[in-house]
Amino acid sequence: MTTMLTTLIDANTLAARLEESAIRVIDCRFQLTDPAAGRAAYLRGHIPGAVYADLERDLSGPASGHTGRHPLPARHDFEATLGMLGISNNHQVVAYDDAGGAYAARLWWLLRWMGHGAVAVLNGGLQAWLAGGRSIEAGEVTPPRVRFMPGASLGTCVEAEDLLEGRVRRLLDARGAERFSGAEEPIDPVAGHVPGAVNHPFTQNLDTGGRFLARDILRERLQTSLDGVSPAQTAAMCGSGVTACHLLLALEVAGLEGAALYPGSWSEWIRDPARPVSTGVGDAPAPVET
Repeated sequence: MTTMLTTLIDANTLAARLEESAIRVIDCRFQLTDPAAGRAAYLRGHIPGAVYADLERDLSGPASGHTGRHPLPARHDFEATLGMLGISNNHQVVAYDDAGGAYAARLWWLLRWMGHGAVAVLNGGLQAWLAGGRSIEAGEVTPPRVRFMPGASLGTCVEAEDLLEGRVRRLLDARGAERFSGAEEPIDPVAGHVPGAVNHPFTQNLDTGGRFLARDILRERLQTSLDGVSPAQTAAMCGSGVTACHLLLALEVAGLEGAALYPGSWSEWIRDPARPVSTGVGDAPAPVET
């Protein structure tokens, strides 16, 4: 029986299993500064058989004046999206991008939220695939439409009220240090971070080649940021709930399961001017050098 993959898959394993009917590869490339770039790159060349999933069209719900930039899709809408992507309950899903898993991890988390554990992120992304001299193909792949049946969620969420009322003991913020501190804010209209949050940029989960760090190193870094708080009392956030999923994946890889996602993240938090904002590094641990 083929082992179910639930966190990461390496390029060699994917290449060996690519022709299996149970494998569904999803290309999640995206650029926040150019939303059309990911699909254009996919059409130019992608892993053979891969289907494209757009962050804003497929992996997010519609934004409003009360949500963050990339709210979660409604479960029934995402159920339909998965069917159109050709993903059924019987598929082993492999998600990839070209940004160290920053966008692929969003699909990983969403599938777990829908009760589907057989989903893994390609470690090292498209770069790792190409580094082995493997082929890519151009054009659109249209999968057969299938039925996906949601199950009991494997991922939990918290809301702004949970943070305000102290129901989360540790809040990890996956944004870069400059955005966290408020020194710069290129995307959202207010700079800074949620008071008490700890900065753990998602890039600290990766080596210089864009692959996830070895489990023991990853675990040590994450435990430093957790500072004795259990994952079950922890939530992850970022700018809009996307790279926060990368932190949740890293926690799973490190064997630190149970943390929740704050889907609205910073872009939702600042919608209400009554919510407090901090700047500076606060009580966050010093960044770890890669």
